[in-house]
Amino acid sequence: MTLQRQRLAARVFDQAMRFSAFLQAWPQRLTPAPFRLLQIGSAFWQSRALHAAAQLDLATVLGDRRMAAEALAGEVGVQADALARLLRFLAAMGVFEEVGPATYRNNKLSSALRTDHRDNVRAMVLMHNSPEMSRPWFEQLENGLRSGLPPFRLTHGADLYDHMDAHPAFEALFAEAMDRVEALTGDSFATSFDWRAFDRVIDVGGSNGSKSMTILKHHPHLKALVVDRAGTIAAAQTFWRAQPHSAALTERLSRTVFEAGDVFGALPVATGGREAYLMSAVLHGFDDSMAERALRNVAAAARPGEASIVLLEMVMPDHHADIGAASFDMQMFMGTPGRERTRAECDTLFERSSVRLVETVHLPSFGKMMVLQPLPG
Repeated sequence: MTLQRQRLAARVFDQAMRFSAFLQAWPQRLTPAPFRLLQIGSAFWQSRALHAAAQLDLATVLGDRRMAAEALAGEVGVQADALARLLRFLAAMGVFEEVGPATYRNNKLSSALRTDHRDNVRAMVLMHNSPEMSRPWFEQLENGLRSGLPPFRLTHGADLYDHMDAHPAFEALFAEAMDRVEALTGDSFATSFDWRAFDRVIDVGGSNGSKSMTILKHHPHLKALVVDRAGTIAAAQTFWRAQPHSAALTERLSRTVFEAGDVFGALPVATGGREAYLMSAVLHGFDDSMAERALRNVAAAARPGEASIVLLEMVMPDHHADIGAASFDMQMFMGTPGRERTRAECDTLFERSSVRLVETVHLPSFGKMMVLQPLPG
């Protein structure tokens, strides 16, 4: 019996992404090589301008109004001419819309920075452009290429997760950014996967628990257990206590338990076969030996109850990766010992970890959900 739902939507998404990559390739081919290289070489100008807009929270302040740059500058406390030039630059990139001389309003892109919009990605923009994440690109990429070590470690003297343990503000920003991934992927992990086959989801590395909440929203029969590092769990509980408690949210929270745990250490043990250990974008942060340790540890927790393991990961093509997939993989190199894996690399990892792949559920999104069963032993 398959766990795949909405198969047609997944196929349509895949074809749309292929067509989009084809269309994007043409302007690059038509642009003279020297000019194209200069575009790429100065692309960080755009990311830094976007970061400034997110830091000032311009989109939220602007809201549904159209405002002169001078008036907006007064509200956010910056110099008017400088802000007008920043907004002109961003509007030229398609972020914000210039509706008159030095007068702007939000458009589809800038609205995704509004904190009052559910699907905003402001935290992701802030996180990727933070000193913690941007300095390794500027300072240690070449040394990382020579040594094979993550540039993040070379810059900060610690791996990403160890650094977060010592810097709670950055850890909170990182957790918020990870919870915003749903704005990119949608809720297909909840709707294209048949969660009716399970009674409880154990969300390992579940951060604030937003994915569990989304799954429970679509599948009221489920219960959830969110497992993450102690600091993250404490922040998650504080986060949910601070949310406006609608009847729906209160009901979902009543079916959700938060528990400190470690993918390499103590984990809740399965009590039955209708439980699933969800690992969303966890293994791509680990090298092969670490990923094997993590999978073996989860399999050991799942085995007593014969529970399933559900991995939500990007699966890289063997060749001709698109810019999105290649970018994600490069970011993993920058910040972690991990990587985005091909199907062949996943199969090798599964074999070494004493788990078998039962089914791959395709999503109308960037990832796939791979259902695993621990082998006896």
